[in-house]
Order: sequence, then structure tokens, then C-alpha cells
Amino acid sequence: MAGSPESLSGQDVGSFAYITIKDRTPQILTKVIDTLHRHKSEFFEKHGEEGTEAGKKAISLLSKLRNELQTDKPIVPLVEKFADTDIWNQYLEYQQGLMKESDGKPRWFYSPWLFVECYMYRRIHEAIIQSPPIDDFDVFQELKEQNFFESQESIMTLCTYLQELMKTVEQLGEDQLKNEFFKFLQISLWGNKCDLSRSGGETSSQKNNLMSSLEDLKPFILVNDMEHLWSLLGSCKKREKSSVRVDIVLDNSGFELTTDLVLASFLLSSKLATEIHFYGKRIPWFVSDTTVHDFNWLIDQVKHSNHKWVSKSGVDWENYVKMGRWVYHDHIFWTLPHEYCTMSQVAPDLYAELQKSDLILFKGDLNYRKLAGDRKWAFTIPFHQALNGFHPAPLCSIRTLKAEIQVGLQPGQGEELAASEPNWLTNGNYGIFQFDGSL
Repeated sequence: MAGSPESLSGQDVGSFAYITIKDRTPQILTKVIDTLHRHKSEFFEKHGEEGTEAGKKAISLLSKLRNELQTDKPIVPLVEKFADTDIWNQYLEYQQGLMKESDGKPRWFYSPWLFVECYMYRRIHEAIIQSPPIDDFDVFQELKEQNFFESQESIMTLCTYLQELMKTVEQLGEDQLKNEFFKFLQISLWGNKCDLSRSGGETSSQKNNLMSSLEDLKPFILVNDMEHLWSLLGSCKKREKSSVRVDIVLDNSGFELTTDLVLASFLLSSKLATEIHFYGKRIPWFVSDTTVHDFNWLIDQVKHSNHKWVSKSGVDWENYVKMGRWVYHDHIFWTLPHEYCTMSQVAPDLYAELQKSDLILFKGDLNYRKLAGDRKWAFTIPFHQALNGFHPAPLCSIRTLKAEIQVGLQPGQGEELAASEPNWLTNGNYGIFQFDGSL
């Protein structure tokens, strides 16, 4: 991308990218290998000796991957045929073309962090699809489900609040409605703290009551464009636009997905939107990212809760899906290493789908890294500039900071934060609502 700063990579010893490649990713691979070991008897029960052999094969392929990563071997092309194999291998060639030495091959510590981290998860998937009959096994499913079950009290609080509010939502004045909208946005923002790829797959459930913490958390919102979101959706509502579509590009399953569904539920019941489109991952990704299985599983779990307001929420959500007011999409583009500014070329069908939206909400850190290209941007560079022409519709990033990238700050804001809290960019304590409405 001409005129842009260089990509973050593991070359910068001591950086978060370096620590991720050196420590966090091998830790995640070790957990995946342990998961396969623990499921050996299940594979045998389901598939007999063939299942046992498939488990061994997947473990062997993943142990090889861990060794390649830890010894900084060259990054090798994908071999198993899948919908995206050719696109990945072309991207690998493109990365090789960027290498300074003509004979150099992209390696783990010397390639863009975004690329190698995505590549690792894609190789995990390759190891599984190379090992039939366990080729549909989600190595992260247990962790995602555990995150949901450990967050039950917070989920009960949220669903109770939502259901109580829905009884009176029609009678709310404009200021009250705006106030509730801001509350649900903040719940969705802080739900993003529950990220299992950041914790190396360790539990990161939501134990405390998020609702009662919102006021205390406000000072930690570094860019707050919620007013822009209100004026956009509020004006659609005032004009009584027959169709208002909000698209949510999802991040983590479990508790965070629950906060997103609660927000989506509020948007429909308040008539700030008439339809919500969700985008998840087609394959297991970054430990806790949402797949279609996770999306349907969570709604089913909520529906069958023995807590009346939780189960009422689940019934509502299932009905929204049946009525087509909630639509779930997956597209292979979300699990490619490409920056979003390339979407109109690489996935024109997805770009055209997003263009139908009145507002797109991009959840989480990985989406932000792909929006801004995961580069060494100055903190004060405008968000619009970092997007590099990506603008299918008005969009907003809702993320807690877990990577060394942030744009659109006030002069001196980043330096001030660094002086008081050196790891402010990566500790997940700070959040943003960063809007771009300009074409």
C-alpha cells in the first residue's frame, strides 16, 4: 500500500507482535494438541480405529507446525484443497515478492504479524481437514462453550435488563432512548474483553456485573463516536425509513456474542433498525471467533435456559432468525490475511452485500487490524486515511485495544497514556467507538 508505514512484525523484539509469535501462538498450538489428545477415546467411539489414526495424524501435523513456528522456518504453501487454498497460496507468493532478498522466503518472525497469525490458524484448520473422519472437529469448541457457561450470571443480568426494557421501549422519549442505545453499545464494547486468543486459550469469562460498571468504564473510552451512530440511526427512525439495516461483523463467541445479540435485539425493539445482518467465520478462528455453529448453539442454549428472561430472549432471537430479521452470513474472506481495503477486488460479492447496509459495526481487535492494515501508524493519523479507501457504507469499529495499533487520537493523547500505563495498547483496558461516515 503506497505511502503507508510498514507492517507490524515479530522482528521488533519486545513488541506485542514478537511476544505473540514467540510465546502466545506456541501456547495456543500446545493447547490444541492437548485437546486432540483428550478426545482420542471420543474419536475411537465415533469412528473406530480410523478415528484414532486421524487424531494421531492431526497431532503430528500440528506438532510439526509448532516446530516450524518456534524455529522460524520458511512459511510453506497450503496443500489440502479447500475453498480458499489458491487465494492463500497466491498471497504467500505476494509476500515472497515483497521480501528484500530475492531468494528469501517469508518466515514467521520476519513477515507481517497479521499474515503469520492468520496463517497459523489456517494451518490448524488444514491439519484437521487433512485428518478425516475428524475433519469437522472444532478444536476450540470446548473453550468457547466454557466461556459462555462461566458467564451465566452476567448473561442473566443482561437479559433481565433487556426484557424489562422491552416492555416500555415504545414509550421512551428521545433522550431516554438515546441513553439506552449508548448503554447497549457500551455493553457490546466491554464484552470484547472476553478474548480467548489473547489469553492463550485460558478462561476469560465475564464474572462481574457489566451493567453496574459502565459509568466507571467511561473514562477508558479513548475515541467516543457514539453520537455519530445515534444521529445516523436516529435520523433514519425519524424519517420512518421503511428499511434500516445494521450489519455486525462479529468477533468472539460466548459472552461477547451474547452482548452483540442483546444490542441487536434492542435495535429491533426500539425500531432503530428493522433488520440485522451478522457476519461470522466459516472455519474455527483465533480461538474464540464465532462460527455459524457457535451462533446457533448460543441462541439454543439461551432459549433453553431455566431463567425466564434468558429463555425469553432466546425465543425472541430464534424468531428473529426465522422471520429473516436476523440474517447470518459467513464468507471465506473473513479468514483470509487480506486487509479490508482489498475486499472490493478479492471478494466483490461480499463488498456489494455490505454496501446494502445503513451502518456496519466491526467488532474487536482483529477487525480493527484488518481495517487499518496492522501498520505502524502515528496515533494521530485520521481513521479515514488508515482505511485506505475501504468504505462500503458508514462504519464504526467497536473494540477494546489488544494490539499495538491505534489511529485517530488527539495530539499527545497516546504519549500521555504511554507515560501512565506503558501497555495501554495491548492490555484490553481501553476501548473505542471509531466512526467513519465519509465516502
